[in-house]
Amino acid sequence: MIFLTEHAVKKLKALILEHQEDPIVRLKVRDLDEAQLSFNITLEDNVQPDDEVQELEGLTVAVERRSATRVQGVTLDYQEPSGFKFSHPGEEEEHKFDVLNWN
Repeated sequence: MIFLTEHAVKKLKALILEHQEDPIVRLKVRDLDEAQLSFNITLEDNVQPDDEVQELEGLTVAVERRSATRVQGVTLDYQEPSGFKFSHPGEEEEHKFDVLNWN
């Protein structure tokens, strides 16, 4: 299960209002190397058959089934001006990702 802060929920809902044709929040996780992960947020028009889907605070959040265990316990936050941040339990530092990709 992924967790969303109140600020992340508000920002994601605002983005969906601007892009109503893409109401699904998709999170992707990829390996950068042996020690680092890359998180990606996109808004999409539907879920895929192999997605794990969560309904959180009125948002539909989809994660590829193969990545679902990797976002377990991760918290997504949003702060101005730095943007979205993912933090994983037990990590001392947060990872910041400023770029949103729109499909």
